[in-house]
This record gives sequence, C-alpha cells and structure tokens, in this order.
Amino acid sequence: MEREMGLEERRAALFQLVERESSVRVQQLAADFGVSPVTIRGDLKALERDGKLKRTHGGAVSLSRRLTVSVQERRLGVQVEAKRLIARRAASLVQDGETLLVDSGTTTLELVRALSLHAGLTIVTCDLTIANFIDSSMPSCDVILLGGLLRKAHRYTTGPIALAALARLHADKAFVCPGSFLPGRGLMTDYQSMAELKAAFLGAARQRVCLMDASKVGARGLISFGGLDSFELVVMDGDPRGVVAAELEGRAAELVVA
Repeated sequence: MEREMGLEERRAALFQLVERESSVRVQQLAADFGVSPVTIRGDLKALERDGKLKRTHGGAVSLSRRLTVSVQERRLGVQVEAKRLIARRAASLVQDGETLLVDSGTTTLELVRALSLHAGLTIVTCDLTIANFIDSSMPSCDVILLGGLLRKAHRYTTGPIALAALARLHADKAFVCPGSFLPGRGLMTDYQSMAELKAAFLGAARQRVCLMDASKVGARGLISFGGLDSFELVVMDGDPRGVVAAELEGRAAELVVA
C-alpha cells in the first residue's frame, strides 16, 4: 500500500513539475526524484496515457503549453552533454553582481542553469524559458526580458522593440549562440530577425562570448550575423579538424575547449 501511495504521489509531483516548467527531461527527473530513468519513463508513459502530458525524445512537455515550447523542447535532447560542458565552462567566466546579455537557445538555457548559485546577477534575455527559470529558481538575481514580437513556438522575442531596448544597454558580458559556423562565411542563423538581434547583442556588451557545440561547425545556415572575430572568447566542447582554431589564427579571439 505504501509503495502504491509513493507511486501516485511521485506521479502527481511529476505532473505539477511539467505544468510549471513546460518541459522536463528524464535524466534530471531521475536525479531529482531519486529513482531510475526507467521508472521515470514509466511514470511519463502513464501520465501520457491519462492525457496529462506529451512524451518527447528524452522527456515530456505540458499539453497546456505545448505550442510555445515545441520547437525549443525538441532541441533539448540534442548534444546535451556537450551543451552542459560548454555551459559549465562559460559559467566560470561570470562573477557575482555582473550584468549579462543571454541569447535564446538551449545552450544558453544550460548556461543559466549553471549560474543558479551565483548571486546578484542581472540577466537580460529575449528568451521566455530562460526568464522563467531565473524568476523561479534564482531569487537573488534579476531578469530583464526584452520586449518585441514573440515568435510562435520558439519562446523568444525579436523585432524593433527588442533592438531599441538593446541600443540603450551595455552589459558586462554577452553570451551568444549561432545556429551554425561556416568557415569563410561566419556565424549563421536561419531567421533574419534573430540575426539582427544577435548582432545587436554583440554591440551591447563589454565582452562577447560565443557558445557553440562542435556539431554547429559546417552545419546549414542562411544568414550571417558576425564572425568569430566579433568575440573575445569562443567556448566549445571540441574543434573538429581544427577548423575554428584555423579561422582564429592571428586574430584576437581565443578558443576555449571545455
């Protein structure tokens, strides 16, 4: 009987967590609840069967907030360990009390999670998921959410209002994530308004840090928003074939391999 009560209580807590966070991951849930990933997957399967959530690769999302997290959530399970390595290394660059510009993306979400023990930070972001995490999990830190047009299913804002806000700001550090890096072409993204926003981030901080996992090198990209020399630091989990190091040779930017 006690075992059954424990099961129901855990599943109720899981459901509440999904509703609050919009999306969750199996590995983190297993650690949080002190059970195996297999047990968590069984719980999520049962909750999905009851119509309470939607399972995804590596986790689950809330049905009530499914539209706005769908694209971002699909990326949470991609290159997870690489993103965490990059995030932890990038977090070590941050001092308590600093003001940070934090780009939208799953790597920057991992960065903010890695900053959860820092105090007195002011974090400026266009990303609703990042802003929500700071608000709920970092009580000693402030968040400034850029206004603008909310891009459906991506949970970030863009456009003239966001750009106008950035034009009035100057932060200690900016953390920016490209969609891809193409040697000889630069850092790329697929959405024009996001390219404009990323370029504006670069102009609104004293120090600029690029966060990029190795899978981004040579990946597809449509619009360039800058080059590696737009940054002081490029933090990666690895540099395939030395492509990034070769691009940075003779330039001021430094490659940091986490």
